[in-house]
Amino acid sequence: MTPQPILSVRNLTTSFRTDSGWKSVVRDVSFDVAAGETLAIVGESGSGKSVTSLSIMQLLAKNVSRIEGEVFLNGRDLLALSEKEMRAVRGNEVSMIFQEPMTSLNPIFTIGRQISEVLTRHKGMNQAQARAETIRMLEKVRIPNAGTRFDEYPHQFSGGMRQRVMIAMALASRPKLLIADEPTTALDVTIQGQILDLIKTLQEEEGMSVLFITHDMGVVAEIADRTVVMFRGDAVETGPTEEIFHRGRHPYTRALLSAVPKLGSMEGQAQPLRFPVVDTVTGVTTEPQPTVTRPGHRQPILEVRNLVTRFPVRSGLFSRQTGAIHAVENVSFDLRQGETLSLVGESGCGKSTTGRSIMRLIEPTAGDIQLDGYKVNGLGTLELQRMRKSIQMIFQDPFSSLNPRMSVGQAISEPFLKHRLGNKAEATEKTAYLLKRVGLSPDLMRRFPHEFSGGQRQRIAIARALSLDPKVIVADESVSALDVSIKAQVCNLLLDLQESLDLAFLFISHDMAVVERVSHRVAVMYLGEIVEIGPRAAVFGNPQHPYTKKLMAAVPVPDPARRGIRRGISDDELKSPVRPVGYEPPVRQYREVSAGHMVQVG
Repeated sequence: MTPQPILSVRNLTTSFRTDSGWKSVVRDVSFDVAAGETLAIVGESGSGKSVTSLSIMQLLAKNVSRIEGEVFLNGRDLLALSEKEMRAVRGNEVSMIFQEPMTSLNPIFTIGRQISEVLTRHKGMNQAQARAETIRMLEKVRIPNAGTRFDEYPHQFSGGMRQRVMIAMALASRPKLLIADEPTTALDVTIQGQILDLIKTLQEEEGMSVLFITHDMGVVAEIADRTVVMFRGDAVETGPTEEIFHRGRHPYTRALLSAVPKLGSMEGQAQPLRFPVVDTVTGVTTEPQPTVTRPGHRQPILEVRNLVTRFPVRSGLFSRQTGAIHAVENVSFDLRQGETLSLVGESGCGKSTTGRSIMRLIEPTAGDIQLDGYKVNGLGTLELQRMRKSIQMIFQDPFSSLNPRMSVGQAISEPFLKHRLGNKAEATEKTAYLLKRVGLSPDLMRRFPHEFSGGQRQRIAIARALSLDPKVIVADESVSALDVSIKAQVCNLLLDLQESLDLAFLFISHDMAVVERVSHRVAVMYLGEIVEIGPRAAVFGNPQHPYTKKLMAAVPVPDPARRGIRRGISDDELKSPVRPVGYEPPVRQYREVSAGHMVQVG
């Protein structure tokens, strides 16, 4: 006799009220989650996967949403329960981890108080019992010095540690089912690896079921027993994860799988390689083509020597300087026309500060920067403005970098007009040309940023960066927030533009698999320093520094056969770059492993 599933969803349909009536965003979705099983719901933004989880938990606003179908938890219909009865279920029988822990945790309460509240409310514990159990849970999720960190606030934790706090809170009441909604999307690759290992371990220890929601097929392969693929509100394919990966039938499933960059897939490739593109309707795959760029022996367009950027730390009544954040420390590299140099590392390693320091968006403390004939350090306001025609930046979040009150046509033409490169008619003509270059219609010029998807907004940001015909583009985590297929399209666009316009890219990312695909050379940063730099094939084929090896070991591998494997990644947080006043770092030595491949010694 087959045991009853923990969760059984039947014909779930969720609709939202619009001006023109009810619009369904999830349609007739059905699945079961067995005891101790992990079921993944995978799909891109807008597929309905998060709405499915919020419908199960009844967390959608009642006045604008309508949920139909059946949701049974241990045979009990959740959709028939009152709000009071659901409050007893949420956080007790079913717990949920959200994507962004900083917005899910209350900033004015200590993390200990927030976890203890779950125990006093659902388990009837007194304050002393709740404190002891909270510390035990914090230790269980591998938070060091849990007893002392009980009284700290969310802002005192790193992103990975905040996500651990959310997991501790979700597991405090020992739920039968854990719903994890994109819990690793915003995290660095090593922190993501730690969280995935942690969820697997806790699942085995507690015997709970997991409903894991993600758009990352590499994560699905590592954690899921079975998988549901969602596309535009419909469940288009369901089955064991191995079956989905090796014999996926729906074109959209194949599109998702083909868009996953695989570490090691560039072996034997001398040039960066475009991503394969799959038509989600027909399933036809356009095979990737390598780029044709030859930056090797050309003169550098950008030269950075001994770059140092530090931020003062002030404290006390008179705000005296008590230390400094050594964000960038003695960084040197060259970048040639037509070349992509990737800066990789975890959050806090200094890679974004390096990019901003080169553009003088942040004032560097010391060092020498030469860009296209400009000595960047000594430029005044007018010269700095002229210099920025040669170098532009694409930011991680295009929505916050585009003015919501300006049409996209105005946003793209603004730099052109500001630098007096032509009149309004010429600016409009250039904007139409750039929109076509990035795969958008010039007819969209009058629309505003909120009317576009995330991938389209990033294309608009790229078009704006190109409006001054720059020679260098700093791409700061420009694809990390995008869905896998959109990420592949934007990376292909960047490679196309590099090939046709001879652009140099400083590509800043923590995604090692994407970096391997698009780079000519790679520099690995740790605590503000470059610890390894060299040609992409050398760094990925023969990594030498322990930190480089750690980054590569943490990348999720899209192979379901590895599901039981634990990576054994260290749970240590990235060390603090704060140093006392007067501290001078030691002089670093580098060893040449092969031609152009340097690694820090000691």
